[in-house]
Amino acid sequence: MTVQTAQKPYFIVLGNEKGGSGKSTTSIHIIVSLLRDGYRVGAMDLDARQGTLAGTLAARKAFVERKGIELPVPDFRPVFRSTLDTRQEAEEEERARFDEAATELVEGGAEVIVADCPGSDNFLSRYGHSFADTLITPINDSFVDFSMLAKVDPDNHDIIQPSIYSEMVWEARKSRFTRDRGKIDWMVMRNRLAAVEARNKRDVGETLESLAKRIGFRTLKGFGERVIFRELYLQGLTLMDVREANVGIAMGLSHIAARNEVRALISAIKLPPVRKQEAGAEMVA
Repeated sequence: MTVQTAQKPYFIVLGNEKGGSGKSTTSIHIIVSLLRDGYRVGAMDLDARQGTLAGTLAARKAFVERKGIELPVPDFRPVFRSTLDTRQEAEEEERARFDEAATELVEGGAEVIVADCPGSDNFLSRYGHSFADTLITPINDSFVDFSMLAKVDPDNHDIIQPSIYSEMVWEARKSRFTRDRGKIDWMVMRNRLAAVEARNKRDVGETLESLAKRIGFRTLKGFGERVIFRELYLQGLTLMDVREANVGIAMGLSHIAARNEVRALISAIKLPPVRKQEAGAEMVA
C-alpha cells in the first residue's frame, strides 16, 4: 500500500475463521474506547457483503441522530470483494480497494485503523492480515474453537500441528516483514470465559499457552458471557457509552467487571501515543 502521508497508521486487525466468537463486539469496543482515549480512528469492514461491523456503526449513527446526543463515531470505509472472473484480476481489484480505503482514512486524519476481517479464508482477508501491527483473534473458550488454531490430540490434548489459519497468519507475517520490515503482534483472546474454574477451562488454557510458545502469540482473557454486550450491540453501543446514552441500564458489579475487561484489552495493545492535535484540526469522532 502506498499512502502519501508523513504518518503511518497503526493497524489493528480482528481475524478469526469461525463465527460467533465475539469478533464484531470486540471491534466496536476497541473503536469506541480508542476514540474516547483521544485517538483519531478509522474503521474498515473487509466483509462488507455480510456487513456486521458496517451494520453496527450504522445503528450507532442512527441512535445518535434519533436521541440527539453526541457519541464518538469513527471514519468508516467498507471494502467489498471483487466480482471479476479471473483470480488475478479479482485479487488486483481487491488490493486496490483496500489500499484506496486505507489511504482515504489516513488522509482524513486516522492514526489508528481497525479492520474487521471476514470469518472465512479469502484474498481480501489475507491481504488485510498482512497489514496488522496488532492482530487480535477472539476465540470461545473451548476446544471446538481451539481447532481453528491447531489440531489437538483428543485423548491428551497434545498439539499435533498448527491449523490452516495459523499457517495463514505465518504467511501474513512474512508478507508484512517483506513489505516494510514490520512485525505482527498476535494476540489470542479467550472470550466467554466461565466464571468458575472448571477442568475444560484449565485444559484449554494450558494447551493454549503451549501453542502460544510454539507459534508465537500472546494470550489474553477476553470478554465474559454477559447479557449487557447483547443488549447494547443492536444499537451500536458499547459499555463506554452507557451513561451518556441514557438507555436505562444501571451499572452493577457485572457491568463494572465487563468494563474492566475492555480496559484490559486496550491496555494489552501496544499502541503508539496519541498524536498532538494541530491547531484547528478536527477529530474523527
